Amino acid sequence: MAGPTTARRGERHGAPAGPSADSDVSEERRGSRLPRLRLPQSGAGRPGRPRRRTLIAGTVLIALLGGFGTWALYGSDWLRAEHVQVHGTDVLTEREVRAAADVPLGAPLASVDTDGITARLGDRLRRIKSVDVTRSWPDTVALTVTERQPVLVVQKGGKFIEVDDRGVRFATVGTAPRAVPRLEMDAADSPSLRRFGIPALNRAAVQVATALPDTVGKDVRVIRVRSYDSITLELTGGRRVEWGSEEHGTEKAKVLGALLKAARDARHFDVSVPSAPAASGS
Repeated sequence: MAGPTTARRGERHGAPAGPSADSDVSEERRGSRLPRLRLPQSGAGRPGRPRRRTLIAGTVLIALLGGFGTWALYGSDWLRAEHVQVHGTDVLTEREVRAAADVPLGAPLASVDTDGITARLGDRLRRIKSVDVTRSWPDTVALTVTERQPVLVVQKGGKFIEVDDRGVRFATVGTAPRAVPRLEMDAADSPSLRRFGIPALNRAAVQVATALPDTVGKDVRVIRVRSYDSITLELTGGRRVEWGSEEHGTEKAKVLGALLKAARDARHFDVSVPSAPAASGS
């Protein structure tokens, strides 16, 4: 009996068969499911280009605005210093302050040197304790002045030198201001003069003057310094106060105020030791 043909034997032993129609169809179906890549056309679909244009336009606009602002501040005639306003003067006149400030009128307001004006006023007018210099747009420089107030005067010949609460001698006047004590320095033979010096003794007198309340200070005519530990006050009505040193000034002032009310007929008061004050009629 004849055996299977060679072709059939090959099929039985797993030999590969040739491609079939069914396999071609399945390959075609699988290929149809793959995504199709599309290359962008030239000049289309570029979102970055409008953004770059907007950025460039914004930069140009900012540059133009900055240039215009700089020109308006410094190059135009719109914002220039044309007026000087002065506030806060008492003894000084507005004309004196304007002259000492020497504000460069006609210059751009933005370029006005406010620190330089402050320095000039402090150097030229020692009565000025502080000054606030501000630009008031569009064309004004405002000067707000605080003047020094005298707490003591020192008589020299027929003139009076005013001394403020910091010990600064800031002005010489022909008439002593009202209700301001006169400083008398009688420490020529005192060891305190050699030990502390005149400036320290002057500061001690200033500390005493600033410690006095208005109700007491208005009656003080002379603050006499004999030494660091011996300061006396001469009041209206021939009254005298032994103050001692400048220490414990606030406490001494309170005690003195109470003594003046309690012993109205007394002429001599001692608050050098504020915990043990004394008053007498002689």
